[in-house]
This record gives sequence, structure tokens and C-alpha cells, in this order.
Amino acid sequence: MTIPLDSAARLQQMLQSREVSAAEVAQATLDRTATTEPTVSAFTHLATESLLAQAADIDRRRVAGESLGPLAGIPIAIKDVLCTADMPTTCSSKMLKDFHPPYDATVVAKLRSADALLVGKTNMDEFAMGASTENSAFGVTRNPWDLTRTPGGSSGGAAAVVAAQNVPLSLGSDTGGSIRQPAAFCGVTGLKPTYGRVSRFGLVAFASSLDQVGPLGWDVADTALLLDHIAGFDPRDSTSLDAPVEDYSAAAAKPDVKGMRIGVMRGQLDDPGLDPDARSAVAAAIDVYRDAGATLVDVEFAHSKYWVPTYYIIAPCEASSNLSRYDGAHYGHRAEIDEAAAKKDGPLVATYCKSRSEGFGDEVKRRIMLGTYALSEGYSAKYYAKSLRVRRLIRGDYDAAFEKVDALLSPVTPSAAFPLGDKMEDPLQMYLCDLFTVGANLAGIPALSLPAGTTESGLPLGVQLQAPPLKESTLFRAGAMFQQATTHHRRRPVA
Repeated sequence: MTIPLDSAARLQQMLQSREVSAAEVAQATLDRTATTEPTVSAFTHLATESLLAQAADIDRRRVAGESLGPLAGIPIAIKDVLCTADMPTTCSSKMLKDFHPPYDATVVAKLRSADALLVGKTNMDEFAMGASTENSAFGVTRNPWDLTRTPGGSSGGAAAVVAAQNVPLSLGSDTGGSIRQPAAFCGVTGLKPTYGRVSRFGLVAFASSLDQVGPLGWDVADTALLLDHIAGFDPRDSTSLDAPVEDYSAAAAKPDVKGMRIGVMRGQLDDPGLDPDARSAVAAAIDVYRDAGATLVDVEFAHSKYWVPTYYIIAPCEASSNLSRYDGAHYGHRAEIDEAAAKKDGPLVATYCKSRSEGFGDEVKRRIMLGTYALSEGYSAKYYAKSLRVRRLIRGDYDAAFEKVDALLSPVTPSAAFPLGDKMEDPLQMYLCDLFTVGANLAGIPALSLPAGTTESGLPLGVQLQAPPLKESTLFRAGAMFQQATTHHRRRPVA
């Protein structure tokens, strides 16, 4: 019997009808991972023993007639930026190489309560800073569609384990596009929820006003299913929204855009940096929505050219502050210092300097320096404070657009997945991977990445839907309609 590791909904049905056991699902997950991991390298930690123990306990309770959680027996992988009490949390950094949190992130605790099988932790760009999962202290993750190419980042491992059909669902985090860009590169579906919709308690901070946890899966229905079980108010997260949680699976089960007004971000379609294949994918999506009864209108964003520069001031500033705690004395890797260094700088400063130098990779150091500079005396008002004012103008563009339309349609990425190593020597080109995604983070709105076709060479392409705050259900209805009308989300990479 083939166990469908590419569909949480199908697995849920099979488990509930006892067509398959949790132990069989867990073993299939491990077998599949053993096949793909030598080439894809998407996991930083595989929790083999606890996975089998969880599965055995679920089967025992099911036989005994005990109540089980709604995700009982469904394998889910966790990005290695979320705290897990029974697994290391490294953020793919030497700085946290041996860190074992004493607690679970709220989203992890919710998955345990729902009886999901927690398979392991997935690779990422160090501290979520990157767009290719090449900035990891534990090696590069490869795209299952083409092993010479990146899976995207920073949630590259979370997208790759779904695309490689190791698990049907994974959790990622999105600070500037880190769920949506890898989802597009790997041909899967990914959601960045509204800022505050999902608890960030236990998420290791990169840029606190931008970070958000979200789900990845093959299709909208699976993605909605996972959001159903991680969304909600959390008093331990001061930015958590105390607002009712909608039934997202119900929304995904009603694919309908009749009467919906969808704005086309025309300026992004005309951007010279957009690859023709990616432009064609959006054009084809426009036709799909028009044929389904939506009204398509062009919308203009006066300040979209400031998205990337604004983001790359605010995010490094917040990173500079958040990562200052890793000094080798309070948190993180602690370096051994020699007598000469201790005599020259004093033992405390020498420890700080060497620990941070050894513990952080180049990209993290680059962003810390950028942020520290922008926050320094004499420059804070010129850069950081000004960026915050521009951020408000960007949010104003979104507010004005959503007075006229229900959702926005745009590209996710400038191109399909690029070759490994292609942009590592040019940070600016790497930052431009965020060209179409950082706006949603700056505005705090939800955004959904959908598979939307392929290049001539077979690489996945994506499109992005954005909606007003807390309107995830609108995204799921529109996304489900798109997947009802197309087959892009049903394509799978060659095993």
C-alpha cells in the first residue's frame, strides 16, 4: 500500500478509518527521508526515536478508544528557528549549535496537543537571514526539482521536505518572504499569516516587527488545515492578536471568487527585473480568475519602489538589537580566549569579540553591522526613523488598495529557482529576491504563495495573493478556486 505523504487531508482520512496506522505513516516518513536526504539535505535533526514513540502511542490510544487530536498521526516538520523541548534548536548557526530549549514554542505545543507527529527540524539560512538556504552552518539544502538549484530561503528546508514528499506539512517563518519564496521555488503552497495571527512565543527573533510563523503544504486545503491548529491568541506573545479565529478549512472548501474584486499590481508586472516566465505565470492566473467570475482591476502602489530599501534598514536594525544577546557570556557559543587577547582588550570584551566572530556566519555579521550603523548616534534619525515613516506610507498604499479590492495578485519571485552559488558573492542580488514579498511583511498583512506553472525546463513558478489583515479566509477561498481550475499543485518532482 502506498502511503500518501503528499496529502495531509488524505492521510487524515486513512488514519481515522484505520486504513493505515500512525506507526506505518511514521515508518514511511523515515523510509522516504532515507531516500531523499542524502541528496536534498533538508533536515538539521531527525527525531527518529520520538517519532516512532509518538506513533505507537497514538495507535495504542486509538485501539483503546481514547480521544485523539485532529492531526493524530500526520507527520509535520518544524523549521529550526522554533523552540522544541525534545530537539535541538540551532537556527542553523554555530552560535546555537548545542542549544536545547527547556520549552516548546506555542505553535509546537499546539501541534503536540493535536497529536501531530513531529518528525524533526529543517534547515534554513542562519537566523533566517537569506534567500537560498546556503547561509547555513550545517550545509546547503538542494531543491528536489533540480538538485543544482536552491530551494529558496530562509525556510528552504521546510519547503524542500514537502516537495521531496518526506512530510505533507511543515512550519516555516516569514520575515521578508521566507515562506512564500521557497514555496514558489519548490512548487508548493505557503502562507504568511497576518502579523499577530499566529503566536511568535518560542520563535527565535530575527526582526521582531516582521517575523511571522506559517504553514507549507502541497495545496490550499492542507495549508488551511495546519493554520486551523496554530492560529489564535497567546498571552505569552505581546504582539498576538486577541481576535476570533475563522474556520480556514471551511473557507478552503468553498472555492469561489464570483463577485470578488482582485487587484493586479501592474507596476510589478512591468518591472524589468521580472523574468518573462514569472510574468507569464501571473498573466495566466489573471485569466483563470477572470474566467471564474472575478473582476480584475489594475492597482498602483506609489511607494512600492521603497519596499526593499525600507525593509533592509528596519530588518537589520532589529536583527542588530535581537542578536546582541549572543555574546558568549549570556547566550550562545563561547570561545576560548588566549592570554594575549585577554590582556589587550580585557577578558570580557575579548570573549564577546571572539565568540561572535566564531559563532556568526558572514551574512549575519553583514546584517548586524548594517543595523548597528543605522542605529548609531547621528544616523538613527536619518535611516531608522525615516524608514519607519516610509513603512507607514507603504501600509497606507495597501489600505487604499483594499478599499477598492478584496485581494491583490502579483508575482512571488523575480524568477524560478536559481543555481546554487549564483548569488552568494553579490548580496544585493540576493536581497532583490525579496522584491515582491517584503511589502506584506512591512504592512503586516497575510499573503499566500501558489504553484502557478513551470519554466520550459520544468522549474516551478508561483503567484502571490495578498489580502487585508485577518482575511486569510479570503486567500484560502481564492487560492482553492485557483487550484480547482489548475493542476500546477498536483505536479511532483521526479523521485
